[in-house]
Formats: sequence, structure tokens, C-alpha cells
Amino acid sequence: MKTPNRDLLVLVKNDHLNEEAIELELEKLNQLLFNYETIDNLCTAHEVFDLNVYKIHHHSKLVKKIISKPHLKPFEFLFNKN
Repeated sequence: MKTPNRDLLVLVKNDHLNEEAIELELEKLNQLLFNYETIDNLCTAHEVFDLNVYKIHHHSKLVKKIISKPHLKPFEFLFNKN
């Protein structure tokens, strides 16, 4: 598995954690993010508001097709469902 190049800010409440424990936590966090940061999960968690045709697109396949374009058309908005 290729480790992604990312910056993480992890706040640790316990001062008694050693360097190995912190590295283990970071490795687990990287693995968790690698498994869940997929295009399918992104499309499930978002919807597209298309004000050109006054529709809200909920289906993952259609959202994936729309966001895979280099640029959204004017008045197309990507919203998180949360």
C-alpha cells in the first residue's frame, strides 16, 4: 500500500505516550483514511444541485459522472448531505 503524502495534525492528550505509540497511531489513522477516502464514498456523501434544470442529483453514479468533469457548469453546486 502506498502511503499518501498528507499533513496531519494530531492532538494528544496523554503526555506519557512515547514516540513509537504516536507513530503507531498515525499509521493506523493513515490506513483508516486510505480505506475510506474513495470516490464511491465521496459520491455517496454528496449531491449535486443543478439550477440549470432545477434538479437535485442524489444517485452516486450521476454524481460521480458530474464531478469527474474538469469543471462544473455554471450554477451546478456540489453539496455535502450532512
